[in-house]
Amino acid sequence: MNFDLKTLAPAAAASEKCDLLVVLVPEGFKPGKDALSSLAALALKNGDFTAKPGKHLQMYQVPAVAARRVVLAGVGDGTARAVRQSLLALGSAIKAPLTRRVVVCFAAPSVAPEAASAAVQAVAEASYVYTTTKSKAEPRILSRCIVGVPDAAQVREGFDSGVALVAGVELAREWGNRPANHATPSLLADAAKALAKLPRIQCKVHGPADVARLGMGAFMAVARGSEEPLRFIELRYNGGTRTDAPVVLVGKGITFDTGGISIKPAAEMDEMKFDMCGAASVLGVFRALGELQPAINVVGLIPACENMPDGRAVKPGDVVTSMSGQTIEILNTDAEGRLVLCDALTYAARFKPAAMVDIATLTGACVIALGGVRSGLFANNDALAAALQQAGDAAQDLCWRMPLDDEYSEGLKSNFADMGNVAGRAGGSITAAKFLQKFVGETPWAHLDIAGTAWKGGAAKGSTGRPVALLVQYLVAQSTATAAPAAASGRARASRAAKASQAS
Repeated sequence: MNFDLKTLAPAAAASEKCDLLVVLVPEGFKPGKDALSSLAALALKNGDFTAKPGKHLQMYQVPAVAARRVVLAGVGDGTARAVRQSLLALGSAIKAPLTRRVVVCFAAPSVAPEAASAAVQAVAEASYVYTTTKSKAEPRILSRCIVGVPDAAQVREGFDSGVALVAGVELAREWGNRPANHATPSLLADAAKALAKLPRIQCKVHGPADVARLGMGAFMAVARGSEEPLRFIELRYNGGTRTDAPVVLVGKGITFDTGGISIKPAAEMDEMKFDMCGAASVLGVFRALGELQPAINVVGLIPACENMPDGRAVKPGDVVTSMSGQTIEILNTDAEGRLVLCDALTYAARFKPAAMVDIATLTGACVIALGGVRSGLFANNDALAAALQQAGDAAQDLCWRMPLDDEYSEGLKSNFADMGNVAGRAGGSITAAKFLQKFVGETPWAHLDIAGTAWKGGAAKGSTGRPVALLVQYLVAQSTATAAPAAASGRARASRAAKASQAS
């Protein structure tokens, strides 16, 4: 789908030929003399329409308006959240048959860049269609969306960010939605290799022999019961200088999770194809980085394998040795995500990262704690936690910080190894995070448990693409924060040089 940004007032929007014209009307709307503004003012006056987010009024073939259908949509105070809520409420209209061209026009006198970005993302989300494994696919009908604002130059950065995020989120949704036989570790590696065609992105894929040489005993133990060979995927985005420490993202890539010998119940086991949504989010982030080109270095690590029960599968009670040298008693083979992640986190240390963030559909306990609204955030560093929380708020991709008290580690003690891989039901999402913390040392580290937010069940079953937006927002903010001191230092050096030249 193509997005375009235009300087477009409601008067001009009335002349745009399209299948659907959405006019975003804020509270306190002051109408002009054009047909659309007069129409909105009349509807507000008569009480047929209010400007609250989610409220709308649909019309067909309005006189003096070129659009086939017109929708007045309330956006309240015009924030990014309100714009998103308003457009998602119009999902059926945006996704309607024969709707190929949509114009979204802001009727406010000014628009924030974040609101323009939210409009792009909401239209994409509302019109998304999965087709890959359908024999009679009905692809997305919408092919073009024009976002009209009072001044295009003022919101260009936000608009471009929204377009890049759409590319990243939709890549993550695509791979999250694919059935496990169409998203094997090898196919996931191929998707990562394709990203290396984008500027500044490199990809390296490690096979089973490479992983064995690295000593990733925990990762290999999980993969042992599957016919599909594991893949350890390493992506690099080099947008900063060579001396800039990278941010490392580690995405859990269990392409299907039966639970292993500790097998899961049959009900809803099909949804365990979503257990690689952490990995999919890393792919999505790199897709967005390829578009945005921020001045930052990022490494993406994806330990990808299946968790299957056969004669070679790891058993409850087995003890494995991780890459770090620490031994782990496997008390439950369905707690496999932390096993593949711990070796990837150990590997991440070789990059001497500024920060590490792992992303994983790790625990059902986090779903119980936070539902599908916020991802669980755990961190050993307050500044990193605050930056991720702020990024989630700004991107409308929310998270919530959870505790990491040392007392939660007590349940991980083992009589036969350095630690067990589970610690009972109580505080399950926290004890899982405490397990991972044992492999990060003093490096600033955060863990995002996305078990409740990475996909939806029921009639709306499918991947959400979260937390791509949160992570991209965080990385862009970090690149800006890094660039500002560098620019100031450069100006200071130039000033000193100029003064020295004058003195001589």
